[in-house]
Amino acid sequence: MTWRYRFTFLILILFYLLVIGRLFYWQVVKAQELSTLGQLQYGRTVTVFPKRGEIRSSDGFPIVTNKISYLVFANPKEVKDKSKTISLLSQTLSLDVASVSASLALDKFWVPLTSGIDTQAKAKLDRLNLPGIGFEQQYSRFYPEASLAAQLIGFVGKDESGEDKGYFGLEGYYNRLLKGKTGSAVQIHDAFGKPILARLNQESGQIDGSSLILSLNRPIQFLVERVLKESVDKFGATSGMVGVMNPKTGEILAMASYPTFDPRSYQDFSENFYKNAFISDTYEPGSTFKPLVMSAALDAKLVTPQTKCTICSGPVSIGGYELHTWDDKYFKDTTMTEVIQHSDNTGMIFVAERLGVARMINYLEKFGIGNTTGVDLQGEVSAALKPENQWYAVDLATMGFGQGVSVTPMELLTAISAIANNGKRMEPHVVSAVENPDGIVVKIPPRVIDTPVSPETAKVMAEIMVNAVNKGEASWTKLDGYRVAGKTGTASIPVNGHYDPTKTIASFVGFAPADDPKFSMIVILNKPTASIYGAETAAPIFFEIAKNILSYYGIPPSGQ
Repeated sequence: MTWRYRFTFLILILFYLLVIGRLFYWQVVKAQELSTLGQLQYGRTVTVFPKRGEIRSSDGFPIVTNKISYLVFANPKEVKDKSKTISLLSQTLSLDVASVSASLALDKFWVPLTSGIDTQAKAKLDRLNLPGIGFEQQYSRFYPEASLAAQLIGFVGKDESGEDKGYFGLEGYYNRLLKGKTGSAVQIHDAFGKPILARLNQESGQIDGSSLILSLNRPIQFLVERVLKESVDKFGATSGMVGVMNPKTGEILAMASYPTFDPRSYQDFSENFYKNAFISDTYEPGSTFKPLVMSAALDAKLVTPQTKCTICSGPVSIGGYELHTWDDKYFKDTTMTEVIQHSDNTGMIFVAERLGVARMINYLEKFGIGNTTGVDLQGEVSAALKPENQWYAVDLATMGFGQGVSVTPMELLTAISAIANNGKRMEPHVVSAVENPDGIVVKIPPRVIDTPVSPETAKVMAEIMVNAVNKGEASWTKLDGYRVAGKTGTASIPVNGHYDPTKTIASFVGFAPADDPKFSMIVILNKPTASIYGAETAAPIFFEIAKNILSYYGIPPSGQ
């Protein structure tokens, strides 16, 4: 009996362990899967969309935020009077009758009808008290400052799967950070198949988006946009751009292009208005490029401010081309300071030839010319410099006065800002800090990209640019009592292999106060008709904005 008892006891133990193991498998290993299967018998899996992060200006004001909107859905099995419901829904929500009718004909418990309706439309539907019609809360973009900085911000549209996605500007560049993480949950239904909103599984994995805190200064941005719009109309230009930057940190204080669009109704505008021309369009800068070339020659100790030009008594012939000054006036033995003052093309040919191709390329690359700046906006482009072995003598000569080279306004503003910042070129950026969903703020520190020239060279070049403002062709626009460093530009536009003398890009670039710059700025007008010259169009825009910025910062006049 002993062995039979032991055998029976062993069988019982094995059976008991088998039962325990099976229970462990179903209750622990497969618990989540079984729970989900059970829930799906009386519910459905729904996507839980995160709340998109805000975009705030430097003062913390949300220039892009979210407002609550609603998705309207139907439970066709609950709809009692379908013809009446179809009629009321199509009228209240401006929906196609055939589309609503097809949706309510489906043999389903849940059918989406439309999304993005506001609280007023929801209230109207609520008052109708239509059986089988319900709502799910969503978020849509809201712009408290209307179209302010539209091309800088971008907009939110739908991707191929119908989900929100940022396009252009900050919305595009920081889309993943702003959108957060989508989750999923089981939506519980009651006995009639109606969703119970309070019974949404909380373990959805959804994470709200982070918010962006910008360096963008609202008052300065308002000012820039107002003056730019008025000036494009006043001077008969086809378009215009203005960018304002803190040269010491690379922070973008304002950036505007005109014409622009309204992100609240972006679909009503041509796609041509979406892109930010300040970072996406290249142009030949003309004379605003001259301070970079002169800085390079000064830094390489090839010239001094007092060096006299030996080829400036008349037009210069190079490679079969005869190169002139912009006004056909010539100054024999003019100094380098006067070359910038008079915007003398022949003087810049003299400087470029002293530099040579290799040195020219080296310095321009340090200034960031030919490369993207790294600004945190979607859509930045750049035009690469030609390899050294592809340069002709005339290429070097025209490069000296800003023709035969293409830059974006962002490229040139960043390069000129290096002169304002003691020779240090900063990486430009619009976002100064990021706030995560838990309220933790992470600041983005300034970053030095390169040092194209020495502090000593930068100071000398700044003084030469101050002289150009005080004594150059735009001296009539200068601000009394302030030392402003600047340079005009009037670049002819290449058309079919030659330059059109009647169509120009007028510009002005500079910084102030020259001894301790608080801002650098570039103004560009495309094809002005009132006057083709930067001194008569772009310069007055620059100084009108500069005057207001200096007043805004409380900087008093200090003499010339």
